[in-house]
Amino acid sequence: MLDDSLQSQLKAYLERVTQPFELVASLDDSENSAQMRALLEQIASLSDKIALRLDGTDARRPSFALRRASGAEQHLRFAAIPLGHEFTSLVLALLWTGGHPPKVEPELIEQIRHLDGDHRFEVYMSLSCHNCPDVVQALSLMAVLNPRVQTVVIDGALHQGEVDARQIMAVPTVYRNGELFGSGRMDVEEIAARLDAGAAQRDAAKLDAKEPFDVLIVGGGPAGAAAAVYAARKGIRVGIAAERFGGQVNDTLAIENYISVLKTDGPTFGLALEAHVRQYGVEIMNLQRADKLIPAAQGHAGPPQVPLTPSGGGSAGRPWGHTESGGMIGVQLANGGRLQARSVILSTGARWRNVNVPGEAEYRNKGVAYCPHCDGPLFKGKRVSVIGGGNSGVEAAIDLAGLVGHVTLLEFAPELRADAVLVSKLRSLPNVTIHTHAQTTEITGDGSKVNGLSYTDRRSGERHHLQLEGVFVQIGLVPNTEWLKGTLELSKFGEIVVDAKGQTSVPGVFAAGDVTTVPYKQIVIAAGDGAKAALSAFDYLIRTPIPEPAEAVAA
Repeated sequence: MLDDSLQSQLKAYLERVTQPFELVASLDDSENSAQMRALLEQIASLSDKIALRLDGTDARRPSFALRRASGAEQHLRFAAIPLGHEFTSLVLALLWTGGHPPKVEPELIEQIRHLDGDHRFEVYMSLSCHNCPDVVQALSLMAVLNPRVQTVVIDGALHQGEVDARQIMAVPTVYRNGELFGSGRMDVEEIAARLDAGAAQRDAAKLDAKEPFDVLIVGGGPAGAAAAVYAARKGIRVGIAAERFGGQVNDTLAIENYISVLKTDGPTFGLALEAHVRQYGVEIMNLQRADKLIPAAQGHAGPPQVPLTPSGGGSAGRPWGHTESGGMIGVQLANGGRLQARSVILSTGARWRNVNVPGEAEYRNKGVAYCPHCDGPLFKGKRVSVIGGGNSGVEAAIDLAGLVGHVTLLEFAPELRADAVLVSKLRSLPNVTIHTHAQTTEITGDGSKVNGLSYTDRRSGERHHLQLEGVFVQIGLVPNTEWLKGTLELSKFGEIVVDAKGQTSVPGVFAAGDVTTVPYKQIVIAAGDGAKAALSAFDYLIRTPIPEPAEAVAA
């Protein structure tokens, strides 16, 4: 199962194991069981602290549990052959079970150990899913740290009957005590916070107690990370509040156009962003969603706010004269906490745009999906549609064509908008049908899962219906600015209007990345804009007086 190179690397890692443990396999006569046994035999041969038993009695076969030889209670099982994206999850589970300390904050470890109640988690994943390892690793760690947490990691392709019975059509999907807990990327901090009833209140109190920042960045994608590095290098106090560090880039499988990096993937790139920011001592506040921007109160002389666009902006013409430069700016967070700063950089990015037709919301994660790399394997041999003919849509159709029975791509415009090389590749595939001038009107289902899609031919007006099992929506992005409406100037598309320096219509507030009016939503452009916004913020700080404590944002 493991080639010589992987065996050598794994052997080196397993030298860190300090406590003996067992791999207890529950197998049958299937080929998958034979492959699992071969993998476990290889692992056991690489360390004298790991023993293999083949007398497991678990109903899920093939599967294996990790049990400490000391008798200490631990409930962690893999109903999977964890290779591909999950090989790292396997390695970490082996190390943690063997006594190697996890690289998480001590405070979080104590929070997990003291969780109340019994929590039986079932995690459905696929080996090609780049969003799954975060969830698998989080729940594996929780099972290692707390004996009242039980975790089973289930490969949907290996246990297809179970997936079909629960009608799981998106991964990662997590069940807790038999009930749906969540779907999509989650990290250990987020899961622990959901299980700990008092976490939000404690977190809010900690945020309220923080000293004001010189620069506060809201959003932790490429723009926010670049802004943090450039601001911190000026020797000032910098903080980042983000829902998840890395942002939308975490959902990108392949990155091949970031200058000097020949090829990487989104999760790896996101981790590198965070590591670079931490190198400069920036205070990172994860799992924080901003709810309100509170401009500085009047009091300092400064230029009044004016719209940055003479006409056409979504908020142009508002009386932007109620705030002044130089005061403290507040950011209200969803948990009730509030942060203050002399300047703020908004880099909240964008999210996948919905097609907004009947059936989309009803059948989300029941056949309607947005990540072909994650969920594609669940539709093996089935009929699917991709909505969107840009680069993301055409790339999705190409990827899916290698997995599913047939792909129908629907594009609203007269022509596909993707790069010519991608369109040429798509047209060469025998199991792909392309419809342009196609307006999707409805996603249909049987009440539990998708069974078709209706569209109208915009040229003839004819209505058509496709029988299929999955719909992948790939029609671009929408900026995360709902919380800013009425506070600063937005374009008619909801983007933050910025000038050449990244300044918004509010003094001391800057913006960068996909959330702004800057064209071409690319990682490299977002990073450049983040750096520019940080330099502009620093220039603003050195030209404005430091506010007195009494001028801080009122509660």
